[in-house]
Amino acid sequence: MRSEDLIHRLATDLRPVRPARHPAAATALWLGVVAFVILVAVLVSGLRDDLAARLASGFEMPQLLTATVTGILAAFAAFQLALPERDPRWALLPLPAAAGWIATMGWGCLQDLAQVGPEALRLGMSLPCFAFIVGLGVPLTVAMLWLARHAAWLRAGPVAALGGLSAAALASVGLSLIHHLDAALMVLLWHGLSVLVVAGIASMLGPRLMRRGLAAR
Repeated sequence: MRSEDLIHRLATDLRPVRPARHPAAATALWLGVVAFVILVAVLVSGLRDDLAARLASGFEMPQLLTATVTGILAAFAAFQLALPERDPRWALLPLPAAAGWIATMGWGCLQDLAQVGPEALRLGMSLPCFAFIVGLGVPLTVAMLWLARHAAWLRAGPVAALGGLSAAALASVGLSLIHHLDAALMVLLWHGLSVLVVAGIASMLGPRLMRRGLAAR
């Protein structure tokens, strides 16, 4: 084939390429989706009766703040990694906040132990909490993967894992607005397990979903 013919064939099939959103804009868009979903969940289930008192006491505020920051930073890092020229060290961005989130829940366990005694170490079954975070986190992760689908052939695994972490962390915030667990140890167990499950699902299935979304464009 002559070069002129090849160039003509390639030029004939060209389609305009939409530039990727800036990571800050993509994060803001996705957080808007998260806020809407959590608002719907709150409207359906109602706020906890003791939420205002618990927040005023400062007992749960650190957990909510660190979980929120973890979710926001993980989302921003995911959209950063979705761009080919960005430093892969962006993946480390949410780790300090995630460590702070775990630390605040651990501190809550120690506070419960000091106030309640050995009873604070009792673990109960809270499958609805687990189901809420997973059930809300997985669809939110899919929404993020759709927004970051242009990373399908670049860093699909890290982007999907960060998306799962962000979705699960923010879903746990939504859960805290609706349902109260009796002990911080239960919060640590059920929230932590749910986050790991959502992030794991995202890591395993995320790259495939992103490639399908990119192929469907």
